[in-house]
Amino acid sequence: MLTRRDLNRALLARQLLLERSPMGPLAAIEHLVGLPAQAPNPPYLGLWTRLADFAIEDLSGLATSRAAVRVALMRATPHLVSARDTDLRPLLQSVQDRHLGAAARERLHGADPAEVAAAGRVLVEQRPYTLKELGAALAAQWPQADPAALGTAVRAGVPLVQVPPHGLWGAVGQPAYTSAEHWLGAVGAPQLTVGDLVVRYLNAFGPATVADVQAWSGLTGLGEIVDGLGTRLVSYRDEDGTELLDLPGAPLPHPDTPAPARYLADFDAVLTAHDDTRRIMDDRDRRDVFAVPGVIPGTVLVDGFVQALWQITRRKGVATLVVRPLFQIPTRDVQELTEEGERLLAFAAADATRREVRFNSRW
Repeated sequence: MLTRRDLNRALLARQLLLERSPMGPLAAIEHLVGLPAQAPNPPYLGLWTRLADFAIEDLSGLATSRAAVRVALMRATPHLVSARDTDLRPLLQSVQDRHLGAAARERLHGADPAEVAAAGRVLVEQRPYTLKELGAALAAQWPQADPAALGTAVRAGVPLVQVPPHGLWGAVGQPAYTSAEHWLGAVGAPQLTVGDLVVRYLNAFGPATVADVQAWSGLTGLGEIVDGLGTRLVSYRDEDGTELLDLPGAPLPHPDTPAPARYLADFDAVLTAHDDTRRIMDDRDRRDVFAVPGVIPGTVLVDGFVQALWQITRRKGVATLVVRPLFQIPTRDVQELTEEGERLLAFAAADATRREVRFNSRW
């Protein structure tokens, strides 16, 4: 039987959050099965808080050399992955199709999503398009359709990757896309299976339930896939008696293992990778963390659990890291958070004339 703290320490260890890892950024990206990338900066911050030696240029170099790309994958949301891991996209096509949704299909007014996607592929392989530009261009062929729905149909049907400079540190504006095949070159048939995806998930987020894997990936009906993995998996129970699946020999640190203060980036996957998130935050804090639909703010871990939110504000050359506790943080932890916050500011606001950390009950 694994307690909540057992699961917390296992998650932190596998997410490289118990101690900073000597891994290189590309190896870390693959180990983590990608990093959420709904905005340009979060993957940089996610790697900084996990790696012992990481600079902004390290990730920018991977993006411009095409070794890492941003593409819609798990839950149809953008993720930064290695070029090799674009092979995950076909495994998640049903998630993309479901994300297109009935409302978008209705706004297509009879246009076949597959035909729209094929026409969109032709366009983006001629030059990169934003989704708005793409919808406007396709409207010439399907004038009855909503241009936004046309762009969404292409995004669902084609593995679109964001083209630099969007996605680089501090980038602004709407991303422009081309197809993964065009950006990365012709690739062979995918070598990965859904079972492989489950194993990689457990390596980065386990132990976990089938419902957890489905919540992370957006896939459904994984019970049969998991059953087929047989002896590749071992089984535990949580405090509620629910079965947890894991990999033999995967890290399970002692529940009293010290967990250092960590600043997690916006959208960090540890907050969305489980159907039951109590291993990383109390149910009472979910309302604050998920207050705005579609937005997950930066969070602060104290003793391994979410205990505050954070953001950096800038004014007249001064960069301020504002920490908003969700409840009273002990003085000894405030000191550690201040020191770690100063290191974060030195990374994220290196050009500021002055940097400071403040603890406020509101933004």
